[in-house]
Amino acid sequence: MDFNDTPEEAAYRAQVQAWLKENAPKKNAGGDPEGGDTMAASKAWQAKKAAAGYAQITWPKEWGGPGGTPIQQVIFNQEEAKHPIPPNPFQIGLGMCVPTVMTFADEETKKRFVGPALRGEEIWCQLFSEPSGGSDVAAARTRAVQAPDGSGDWIIDGQKVWTTGAQFSNFGIVVTRTDPDAPKHKGLTMFWVDMSDPGIEVRPIHQMSGGSGFNEVFFTGVRVKDSQRLGAVNDGWRVSLVTLMNERLAVGGPTGAGWSQFLEAARAVTGLDGGPAIKDQALREKLADWYVQTEGLKHTRNRTITALSRGQTPGPESSIGKVVSALQMQELANSAVEMMDQYGIIADETLLPLKGAFHWSLMFAPGLRIAGGTDEILKNIIAERVLGLPGDIRVDKDIPFKDAPTGR
Repeated sequence: MDFNDTPEEAAYRAQVQAWLKENAPKKNAGGDPEGGDTMAASKAWQAKKAAAGYAQITWPKEWGGPGGTPIQQVIFNQEEAKHPIPPNPFQIGLGMCVPTVMTFADEETKKRFVGPALRGEEIWCQLFSEPSGGSDVAAARTRAVQAPDGSGDWIIDGQKVWTTGAQFSNFGIVVTRTDPDAPKHKGLTMFWVDMSDPGIEVRPIHQMSGGSGFNEVFFTGVRVKDSQRLGAVNDGWRVSLVTLMNERLAVGGPTGAGWSQFLEAARAVTGLDGGPAIKDQALREKLADWYVQTEGLKHTRNRTITALSRGQTPGPESSIGKVVSALQMQELANSAVEMMDQYGIIADETLLPLKGAFHWSLMFAPGLRIAGGTDEILKNIIAERVLGLPGDIRVDKDIPFKDAPTGR
């Protein structure tokens, strides 16, 4: 593992730093972090990056990228994070949906969608999870049947849930059940859909953090052309794996207030004996644990970055990051709110350490342990693909989906 830039990487980092210094926003756009009044600022920043070749660095020139390397994308992400940039509502579309379209759609479809998405003109969402399936994508019950008029069109009916950004998305990719007589992994087909279709209803889910970033999405008689199909009929699981692979290759950092912010707050908050809370031995032990976890996560990410730098594909160990960081975020935020005593129930940001960052983290963390694959799903991936342990018993693997308990 090498934590240092190569000479070429150092030169690219300097180039990125100079561009960001000249072009990045000087202050935060403010407002709703899940869209709302920041959308104009987000779209403007995305367009500026696209014009300079920084929107999707690894994409080939024919699709608007510079044809750069994964490590160059990592370097740009690291440097961009040092600036007060607006929220990124394009991450799911550009990181997962559009690459799937680029892999499986026809040329006309790719020419229609890739450019506008890259420039931030259109936003995409991923319609995978369902109320009865959750992280088990292959348990999808949303049905797509061919129209009886012989047109070749498909009619989609069903429900998706926990769809991030559906309320402001223009398009989406949806996994549907097209053959209930096949085993659950073999009867799926994926389509792209226009989110403005009158048969699609989006209902934002009000979260206890006050935001509504997740949504329920209902499909009622949604008619799509066969040209909107991504991949072969009943081959949707393979298409989904391409989408999920793009999701898990993303290199992300921690979310919310971390151990260093907790340390800062513990120095300022009064403890039980009237002195600073940081002098409490039990609290110091927790801080030490969180510091060790944070360093472990940093070096696990460095393994991924080193693999990218060498032109290699990162392995499934990237699943470790979310399992550890989401739980740490929840535990740390809970301890911070308890440490604040009566201030832990106050909602006025002006009276709270870090303007209520720990309160937001406490309410957001449970969702983070579900989004992008539950803790249990990711632990299975780590156990089977990293540690080489025997796979889970899957009793519904080879039986028709309609005969499986989740298919009824």
